[in-house]
Amino acid sequence: MTDLTKIPVTVITGFLGSGKTTLIRHLMQNPQGKQLAILVNEFGTMGVDGDILKSCADANCPVENIVELANGCICCTVADDFIPTIEALMAMPQRPDHILIETSGLALPKPLLKAFDWPAIRSRITVDGVVALADAEAVAAGRFAPDVAAVDAQRAADDSLDHETPLSEVFEDQIACADIVLLTKADLAGEAGIAAARALIEAELPRALPILTVTDGTIDPRVILGLNAAAEDDLAARPSHHDGHDDHEHDDFDSVVIDLPEIANIEDLVTRIQRLADEQHILRVKGYVAVQGKPMRLLVQAVGARVRHQFDRPWGSSPRQTQLVVIAEHQDIDPAAIRAVLGA
Repeated sequence: MTDLTKIPVTVITGFLGSGKTTLIRHLMQNPQGKQLAILVNEFGTMGVDGDILKSCADANCPVENIVELANGCICCTVADDFIPTIEALMAMPQRPDHILIETSGLALPKPLLKAFDWPAIRSRITVDGVVALADAEAVAAGRFAPDVAAVDAQRAADDSLDHETPLSEVFEDQIACADIVLLTKADLAGEAGIAAARALIEAELPRALPILTVTDGTIDPRVILGLNAAAEDDLAARPSHHDGHDDHEHDDFDSVVIDLPEIANIEDLVTRIQRLADEQHILRVKGYVAVQGKPMRLLVQAVGARVRHQFDRPWGSSPRQTQLVVIAEHQDIDPAAIRAVLGA
């Protein structure tokens, strides 16, 4: 490699369903003349987000520049998965100008930043910035920001609750590690919701950060790319609940892939997914659905009881197979009950 300029990497983090894939699609459509490469890390074995992005591939980001890692959180599989993948991207015939990393919704970004200090890549790559996405409507509802008074009351009543919930810790670690925070789905939150979400996030931030509102992933790429943060050299300013631990576990979360036959009624499926959120406390559902009489596959993405769906492309040579990835906290994963609700 004759070009000694470090390749900038933008780490895009955020809770489940916060809009990371939508943001990356927008960046792919507005590359600012740059050759992009994308690394997608998903929780579970079925690569929905990677497939979505590959369908948007073009000359500025060809299919071979989009890599999926579905063998676990990249911050936990650095030597086996992350480092070799980054090295492969940097060794491509046309070296990318910028690499985007979409972490899983459960990933803690700080251990990933530490990976950029590995001798094999440190001299050739740098973290241009960490972009944290937060669902404005959900944050405004207080789902990911702890209520200190309520926690203290629970602690007094039950010693077993003397810790943050895993979800709030993940959320706080993500925004604490960021260089910029994007409040997504601003159209759903409204002005009052955005103000509430902003206040909650500002209360948790370890330092002042830009907090911007975004709808449908639309933002000027110049705002979030080219930050020159060198975040791998700035770890002390990015506190984590897991500081002092060599690694972290994702045993708090689990996923199951559900196979279904072709469906006849989309709204019935939506209702069943909403039931999963209400009855089984499911966090996230995503996948592709075969609908009777329809040549196109139905992309389904749900965050809690909020379900979105659209026909994205024809099945073509792909098998008409309905598969949904269901993610929840470990104690809430009951494959039999989930299959029963979905009619599997």
